[in-house]
Amino acid sequence: MKTPTETAQVCIRGMVCASCVGRVERALRQTPGVIEASVNLATERALVTFDPTQGGVELLLAAVDEAGFEAELAPDAAAAVRGPQQEDPELASMRKRFWPSLVLTVPVVAVSMLAMHGRPLWMDLVLAALVAPVQFWAAAPFYAGAWRTLRHRSADMNLLIVVGTTAAYGYSVWALAAGSGHVYFETSAAIITLVLAGRIMERGARRRAGSAIRRLMDLAPQTAVVLRDGLEMETPAASLRVGDLVLVRPGARIPADGIVAEGTSAVDESMLTGESVPVDRGPGDPVTGGTVNRAGALTVRVTRVGSDTTLAQIARLVENAQGSRAPIQRVADRVAGVFVPVVLAIAATTFAVWSLALGAPFADSLLHAVAVLVIACPCAMGLATPTAVMVGSGRGAELGILVKDALALERAASVDTVFLDKTGTVTRGALRVVAVRALAPFTERQTLAFAGAIERLSEHPVAQAIALAAKETVGDLPAASGFRAHPGLGASGTVENLPVQVGAPRLLADHGVVISNHVEQMVQEERRLGRTAVVAAVGGRAVGVIAVADEVAPGSEEAVAALHALGVRVRMVTGDHEATARAVAEQCGIAEFDAGCMPGQKADAVRKARVEGRVVAFVGDGVNDAPALAEADVGMAMGAGADVALDAAAMALLRWDLRAVPQALRLGRSTMRTIRQNLFWAFAYNVVCIPLAAAGRLDPMLAAGAMAMSSLSVVGNSLRLRRFR
Repeated sequence: MKTPTETAQVCIRGMVCASCVGRVERALRQTPGVIEASVNLATERALVTFDPTQGGVELLLAAVDEAGFEAELAPDAAAAVRGPQQEDPELASMRKRFWPSLVLTVPVVAVSMLAMHGRPLWMDLVLAALVAPVQFWAAAPFYAGAWRTLRHRSADMNLLIVVGTTAAYGYSVWALAAGSGHVYFETSAAIITLVLAGRIMERGARRRAGSAIRRLMDLAPQTAVVLRDGLEMETPAASLRVGDLVLVRPGARIPADGIVAEGTSAVDESMLTGESVPVDRGPGDPVTGGTVNRAGALTVRVTRVGSDTTLAQIARLVENAQGSRAPIQRVADRVAGVFVPVVLAIAATTFAVWSLALGAPFADSLLHAVAVLVIACPCAMGLATPTAVMVGSGRGAELGILVKDALALERAASVDTVFLDKTGTVTRGALRVVAVRALAPFTERQTLAFAGAIERLSEHPVAQAIALAAKETVGDLPAASGFRAHPGLGASGTVENLPVQVGAPRLLADHGVVISNHVEQMVQEERRLGRTAVVAAVGGRAVGVIAVADEVAPGSEEAVAALHALGVRVRMVTGDHEATARAVAEQCGIAEFDAGCMPGQKADAVRKARVEGRVVAFVGDGVNDAPALAEADVGMAMGAGADVALDAAAMALLRWDLRAVPQALRLGRSTMRTIRQNLFWAFAYNVVCIPLAAAGRLDPMLAAGAMAMSSLSVVGNSLRLRRFR
């Protein structure tokens, strides 16, 4: 029996570094019923999969609380960002403490630098009084965090700051009371102020990194014009119900998902697909909430509201992706697990070596140890991966590329082979008449008129394509009688008292129509081009050949060329016959293809490539290609705007444009490159700076500034992904 599972997002307050992340994850994973837990420092959220039969969300919240942090169930992604943006309470608290701290610290540092020696006692007393609020009020959150971790027999960044600043301040008070030695009030005050400044900038940058969901949801209008009893009523969009008729004027955003009931217009769907060219929409066509009506007025019948809308589903997917963790983060996690205890040990060793082995004064030895404590920064390691994933997945959503999780981004960066389904992926996925070759004395228009009169009575896709082309070219078609379908061959009937056959040459031969060598040659030419050739006969003679094809979609050739430029091997797999597959492959520049493949055979082809050691992406329509999408390292569902559930695929490409595939691979590569840069600098910073501090080459105040900048540099580097094109 399959274990029932649920997934919950939990907001967590109080985490400051990667050590905190590890502690929360351990607490959650030890909770009964929890199957998997992933904690993200950048989003301050945990994504937890659990068995609801063994306990509910209350157990998860209690586990986080027991670990020493505050937790609450996260609101729905769409609901959380509606309305005016709420200020981060922790950010507001930091600012409230920072400005008084800065006002008190500046004169303390100035006096200490200008009058380093021979200061009168009263001046040191004034400095002690000025620094006391900084040490015990501005730094109160650091003390609270440190005490919380100590109660749970752990350690984090707060403990390093508290130990370092308290040592500097406590020694200074002792020296002042003893009347001997230099005081270091400016050191503790400057460290606290700089750390507060760094955390404020870091938190602000993290909010910008995670702003993709808000930018998406801000596209949804707050009001809608509803038509009721023939009257127009303006109402909040949140109050719309399924079945409501809404009027969308030119230039306005569509308030919810729906179907066009009246009117025609060009709709800008760039917020959904990343494609700037508007698409025509008319009666019966679907429209998505948040898209812009560019031309005529539309009356739309609402089909989805609230959390069921496409926009809300996209927001949830982006939120889940931003909350997930890439496997590359494991290295940083292992280091962070022992980082703080190791730094405390290095600081103690530094003090002992300087004071005992080298005979340095107590004050100097203490300052070197404080510098070690302050320069160490596990925050940068904890932020290196999640901030890049946040920005990368958010930017992808803005470009019409929905990423299921961080693993998909990491794998996309390594893809070296792409399998493409043909129909609906490389091609348009809809049959169209691409050529009409009439035989004198008939014209193309006459050929289409007679053929269309018969074919409009058939439900076959080829027949429907011919009927549509005939109606667009001729207009009103003549009436047909005696219609008869011939499965696998075509159809026949009577038009204007003349017998008409439309279909394969064999059908015409069965009705006594002579197929000349010229007609047979035209049929073969069309088939070599990968088209379906239909012969039309009127009054017992062939009058023309109509070619029907699923045309190569715009951008497919460009996309294949872009994939080749990335060094990616491209292979097309299709259920079509070989002639059609070959024609499409040659047109797009695809050297390898497999024809006549059933869904299971497509999955087998992907599996074989993976066994050969290749990292494979499969691009399909997400329905009959589900086995291959699931088998691939990265499954990409094309044109998934109507259903963003991503059941089988790791990515959904919302616009039906193959050029999104190389774009998705480049996004993965850019994100992973940013993560590697972040991890390199986070590790390099600590590897270089901690020994410098232990060697007495870094002043504690400079160390505090460098520590703040290390986290900020990681977030800033990740923010560059917002400019990805």
